[in-house]
Amino acid sequence: MKKIKVTNPIVEIDGDEMARVIWKYIKEYFIFPYLDINIIYFDLGIKNRNSTDDQITIDAAYAIKKYNVGIKCATITPDDDRMKEFHLKKMWKSPNGTIRNIINGTVFREPIIIKTIPRLIPNWKNPICIARHAYADQYQATDFIIKKKGKLYISFIPDNSEKNKPIKLKIHHFMGPGVAMGMYNTDQSIYRFARSCFNYSVYKKWPLFLSTKNTILKAYDGRFKDIFQEIYNNEFKSQFESLQITYEHRLIDDMVAKAIKSNGKFIWACKNYDGDVLSDCVAQGFCSLGMMTSILLTSDGKTLESEAAHGTITRHYRLHKNGQETSTNPIASIFSWTRGLKHRAILDKNKDLKLFSEKMEKACIDFVESGKMTKDLLQLSYHKKNSYLNTKTFLIELKNFFDKKINE
Repeated sequence: MKKIKVTNPIVEIDGDEMARVIWKYIKEYFIFPYLDINIIYFDLGIKNRNSTDDQITIDAAYAIKKYNVGIKCATITPDDDRMKEFHLKKMWKSPNGTIRNIINGTVFREPIIIKTIPRLIPNWKNPICIARHAYADQYQATDFIIKKKGKLYISFIPDNSEKNKPIKLKIHHFMGPGVAMGMYNTDQSIYRFARSCFNYSVYKKWPLFLSTKNTILKAYDGRFKDIFQEIYNNEFKSQFESLQITYEHRLIDDMVAKAIKSNGKFIWACKNYDGDVLSDCVAQGFCSLGMMTSILLTSDGKTLESEAAHGTITRHYRLHKNGQETSTNPIASIFSWTRGLKHRAILDKNKDLKLFSEKMEKACIDFVESGKMTKDLLQLSYHKKNSYLNTKTFLIELKNFFDKKINE
């Protein structure tokens, strides 16, 4: 087939370990043969982030803001062991956190449904989309160890301290060692989070729930609750009513109970850390992080970064480096490309590119439902007597399957 012309560039962000290996195959088998595309490339592998003092991550984030579409491979967030392994200058921050704070969008994570793979929660017939506020809270917090007795205060000093008095609040009187943390968020970011969630709910035509613990964090979580209610009342109530969908705030423990009992098909808006944890819980409830899409979307709907929800698949990479066979699931990584390309298509009004992305996604689902699977999916599926495919064989057979489907 003639290559599809992609008018405007996309930003590609390369990553680490087995995810990087798969990434290379995806481009070779599913992107370059079909698309005439200009790629703005950034290597966010851990070694390159270290050699550039992490400036490469900041540059990549601003490139996504400029070109409006970023497609990202999974990357390492270093801990003490990784610092030693890669001889890092310092424990660099999560590249995802850096990109999210610069783009200041909302992360929407949703499972890829495969009919032949049963859910661990059987009544989840439809997807549950987790909308994660991707700014501040624990991810920009200041935390430290207390080693001695003493009093802990938090203070706020206004820029114009001549007219406004500083605020100083006592937190705790330590009688021995302990830990402390200070974190924040901003009204501007919460407003953007709310608008992203309401707009996405309208786009999906699904009801929206916000969960907080405002009974305990009356000021902090209460601010999220109040801003969401304000945005709903002033900007979205009539649209929701016309679509016959609803918005509701619930305490997070109540919302967890509701979600488990539900049939799915709703958007669940969570604060940053809550969304991190619950998106993994939802992924496992449906089957696997390897079957979870993840997009970062700005409140105006213009800028999108897509990625797989899973990590770099370290265990498989170590087997791969030793020359051993792996059976690594590439579907979430493929969907990170298709979701990014679909957004490029929507922005550019490129019908051929949009259709290509949709056919690629359908081919992945049909291929797995036909009984062709990596080891992780086979262990979950109804086809346990089948044999599984190794990483490269799965991708090659999927490409052959897609070649037939693309011309239908």
